[in-house]
Amino acid sequence: MFVSWKTTLPGPLLHDVCGGEGRGEEERLLNCSKMKMRSDSAPDPRLCPCWVFGYLEIVDHHESFSAMLTGPAPLLALAPMQDVTDLPFWKLMTAYGGADVYFTEYFRVHATSNLEKPILRSVIENPTGRPAIAQMIGNDIPSLVRTARELQEYPIAAVDLNLGCPAPIVYRKCAGGGLLREPQRVDRILGALRDAVKIKFTVKTRIGFDTPAVFDELLPIFSKHSLDLLTVHGRTVQEMYRTEVHYDFIARAVAAMNCPVLANGNVHSAVRASEVLKFTGARGLMIGRGAIRNPWLFHQIRQHQRGETLFVPRGHDVLGYVRSLYDAVCSPEVRESAQVQKMKKYLNYLGVGVEPTGQFLHQIRRVATQTDFFRVCEQFLNHDQPMPLEPFPLTLKDTDVMAGKQS
Repeated sequence: MFVSWKTTLPGPLLHDVCGGEGRGEEERLLNCSKMKMRSDSAPDPRLCPCWVFGYLEIVDHHESFSAMLTGPAPLLALAPMQDVTDLPFWKLMTAYGGADVYFTEYFRVHATSNLEKPILRSVIENPTGRPAIAQMIGNDIPSLVRTARELQEYPIAAVDLNLGCPAPIVYRKCAGGGLLREPQRVDRILGALRDAVKIKFTVKTRIGFDTPAVFDELLPIFSKHSLDLLTVHGRTVQEMYRTEVHYDFIARAVAAMNCPVLANGNVHSAVRASEVLKFTGARGLMIGRGAIRNPWLFHQIRQHQRGETLFVPRGHDVLGYVRSLYDAVCSPEVRESAQVQKMKKYLNYLGVGVEPTGQFLHQIRRVATQTDFFRVCEQFLNHDQPMPLEPFPLTLKDTDVMAGKQS
């Protein structure tokens, strides 16, 4: 059994004890991770003396994730979104109800790659109390196998392969969604990884690159390699986010696969979540943009499943979320302009659910200082009116980064 150890010690004390003086925070965290082990015994203090100073709790990520895959309630996962769903965002999400399982941003894998420390921290310092799944992206089989083996030395519940990223900079290198143009290459990669991954092995995919016709060829390949979970975003790579989601293809995957399937795409409310689950028959949902816009969404879905009255945030609640988000993801060591730019990534998603004219989105994109940022937020959010945070059908240019992403 793979176990990891969680301590009640304050972070600075833990890492001072473990890492020693003069080490950077990331190095201390990685050093502290040596207390992981494959046994039921306590950590060896010769490897990590932290356990001597605080109470340590055994967390079995594998058992917890296995129970979620077979349990009665829909499995709710936070989608991986590069440079967005990072460690601080994970921590913030837990305060609003949070997901059942968290996927890391993808680890970039190539011949000379190493595990990226900022992403690895999400695994080592997982603040959610829920299983973490480490996602990889790449196409070089020896490198993917090497990275998968390295990741299994950390407290993760599964290794995931990204076959869905629609970013041109990714698919032009035949990684992410670009691999869907070569089903036989996908077959070889999955075969090698299934042999290398001794824990749960999962895949996140789209339904094709430029046409969903290839999906019928991909499904037998996915089934052949005994995946433990398949997440399907119901669009092709070239459709990006600009079309309706083809939920019928997700339903087709549910019928064809021997493993659980998560539905992904345009889940922006508890009612939509229920509709997607019913239509597709999926085991659960993976949500990204909807959860950034509405951090209460996972909680609302659970309320709806239980037949309870849904919590609906008001303007002040949303303003409080924005303030908490700023505090969580913006480091005081970073210059103010960079902090504001980082927040704009999140506010792009939130903005389409604030008001129907697009004025909030227009104004927030043009601020350059923290003062102006919060001035605009207060102008639109400092009120007690209910805010369902469902996307408005804003009229945006095709070249707009949010074009087609409102839902």
